[in-house]
Amino acid sequence: MPKLAELFDIPAARQIDARASALLGDGGAALMDQAGQAAWQCLLEQWPQAQRLCVVVGPGNNGGDGYVLARLARQAGRAVHVLRLATDAAATALARAALQAWQDEGGEVAVFAGALPPADVVVDALYGLGLNRAPAGEAAALIEAINQAGVPVLALDVPSGVDANTGAVPGSAVRASVTLQFIVCHQGLYTGAALEHVGARRLAPLQLPDGADAQVSPSAVPWQAPRLAGLLPARRANTHKGESGHVLCVGGNRGSGGAVMLASEAALRAGAGLVSVATQALHVAPLLARLPEAMAHAVEDAQDLQAPLARAGVIAIGPGLGQDDWARELWRQVLGSGTPLVVDADALNLLAAAPQPLHDAILTPHPGEAARLLGVDTATIQADRFAAAQALAERFHAVVVLKGAGSIIAAPGELPRVIAAGNPGMAVGGMGDLLTGIIAALRAQGLDAFDAASSGALLHGLAGDAAASDGQRGLLPTDLLVPLRRLVNPEPRPA
Repeated sequence: MPKLAELFDIPAARQIDARASALLGDGGAALMDQAGQAAWQCLLEQWPQAQRLCVVVGPGNNGGDGYVLARLARQAGRAVHVLRLATDAAATALARAALQAWQDEGGEVAVFAGALPPADVVVDALYGLGLNRAPAGEAAALIEAINQAGVPVLALDVPSGVDANTGAVPGSAVRASVTLQFIVCHQGLYTGAALEHVGARRLAPLQLPDGADAQVSPSAVPWQAPRLAGLLPARRANTHKGESGHVLCVGGNRGSGGAVMLASEAALRAGAGLVSVATQALHVAPLLARLPEAMAHAVEDAQDLQAPLARAGVIAIGPGLGQDDWARELWRQVLGSGTPLVVDADALNLLAAAPQPLHDAILTPHPGEAARLLGVDTATIQADRFAAAQALAERFHAVVVLKGAGSIIAAPGELPRVIAAGNPGMAVGGMGDLLTGIIAALRAQGLDAFDAASSGALLHGLAGDAAASDGQRGLLPTDLLVPLRRLVNPEPRPA
């Protein structure tokens, strides 16, 4: 059986389904029956009082799952309306068999005529994994009718209109209250635009025959809070500050001193033993007034950077850096240091202007910065975030944190990790500066680049979720600093 804490792409999901059907020798009928039963059970658990159901079915096996659910609901005394598009008659052998079983018990199928019948719950069994383009015409109209029905929606396997491979939503797509995935978790439902459509995700693994998943590998891993305990152990009783690393934050050009200040404070709160800051002279006094624990250095030219550069174990460069002559000279000096890097903000833009492979670096682009680094537009990045993150990792020989809803961590030769934390309140200036400092601190404390990036992004998201307990709107980066300290000290796992 696939592990539940793994994500799979569409080819892998289909391979497991096909192999299970072959091993069972029934063409997939038993799996469809299981899926329909699991969907009906999920509906009962979520909305036990629902008496009127509208089940929207498509022509494929996803529609067949819907017919099974409809039949079980009708047997349980529910009023069930099954609806399809005029052009979407059952087209697979399994879907036709499920339709026949529904009709044999007196069930009827209506054709969508612009509106849904009254219902307490709508079941989306329209397209599932099978859709590979934006819904158009009557299909788009039906999806919009589902979204405007004003009642909960249960999506079977995938909300119709969402690409389960990439998370992209190229057109109309169902906004589900709950999405029940079958057999495996689909990687695209954990990142990007898909997160606005999936609602609460559930998994029905079904009872697969032995060997159904043999030699089928996951495509990504969700990175969740339990991972932290193993990566952030308690400190030795006889430790000293040098063991927790020395981070140098480089940035804070004129008018942007707050960015490097946020990165520096985050690095300290995330456990760095020492934090130095190289910034413009006018920012030194304000920085020390807020953060006396930091060692601030006024840097007017490259020569001023030499001493702090020599002492640093990890360099975080980019927050408030700018792209003028001062910024470019500091960037050149940092690149030549051979020190592990965390590269963000304007440093990413300088890298995009003169691309080169990096030595021991973590890049933290948002989609716009990722687009500049790859020479494409932002829409291309968001259309396939997994592919974009991996392309960046390969191009720059670096670990990459592709930020956004469901941030993706990629590295050459590694299985991507998807961050299962964070909220829309974090879409505010300065949040990325905090992330840069957190990751740099973890790298300085001895985590390898991939683990530091993954755990830093997770801590950032978890701190944002904790800070948003009073509401997302108005959330500030500094609100994350208190819960961050608690989160970087996770409870040890039970023996």
